[in-house]
Amino acid sequence: MQYPDEPATREGGGLARFRLDITYDGTDFSGWAVQPTRRTVCGVLTDALSRILRTEVGLTVAGRTDAGVHATGQVAHADLAADVDPARLVRRLARLLPPDVRVRAVTPVPAAFDARFAALRRHYVYRVATAPYGAEPLRARDTLSWPHPIDLDAVNAASERLLGEHDFAAFCKRREGATTVRALERFSWTRDTDGVVSAAVSADAFCHSMVRSLVGALLDVGRARRTVDWPGALLDRAERQGVSVAPAHGLTLVGVDYPADAELAARTEVTRNLRVGPTAPAAP
Repeated sequence: MQYPDEPATREGGGLARFRLDITYDGTDFSGWAVQPTRRTVCGVLTDALSRILRTEVGLTVAGRTDAGVHATGQVAHADLAADVDPARLVRRLARLLPPDVRVRAVTPVPAAFDARFAALRRHYVYRVATAPYGAEPLRARDTLSWPHPIDLDAVNAASERLLGEHDFAAFCKRREGATTVRALERFSWTRDTDGVVSAAVSADAFCHSMVRSLVGALLDVGRARRTVDWPGALLDRAERQGVSVAPAHGLTLVGVDYPADAELAARTEVTRNLRVGPTAPAAP
């Protein structure tokens, strides 16, 4: 059975599955997903791959980042001709792709590898510059200029109360039929040597706008507009209300974790059933 989000070439002969490790500056993209008349990361990549390989190529991605969000550790998979030379494909993509997106590596993977459903967790970092002059010019595209102090003790205490599996409906933009239950594994704030405050956020998966809503809520705690208890109390709400959404450009997807090869199929099945629903048995 072919699922709607999988490449149409999956069942074809002479194909093999490849993992693509991708990095991009999201400033001038309208997000990952293909949109008519808009420049998107997936659109640019599939166009380049299709031109090089002279056949239509579909990508399944670990996380569909929003407009303006960056990535240094995005992962996708594609079913390509089995005789593709990965190193040569990386070099050809480097010549064809625009400078704000790169494929760092193309790697053969087992057929059970699914960039989306086999993922164990996603890791994001949100950067905030609190210096009076704002973000350094060379980092202005991936760092929020925030003209307020951030109380690290307060934001870390508030963040810790959000860890674990909860319904994060108060921090998500709802999508019809989609669950908002997520397992938040890490939410911690540090101040770098350059004075920039970084929020590291990791979970099994994130619903729409969840990371930016979490960061926005905690920034209000950090500047003492909200109490340490306030973000945790929002978990009792069924919809987002009164939560600031942090700007997209401060957010970067920095990594995606996967299980060992022998555990890929089981992980994919569990996650697909959780996010999409059980697969109907084939007709007799």
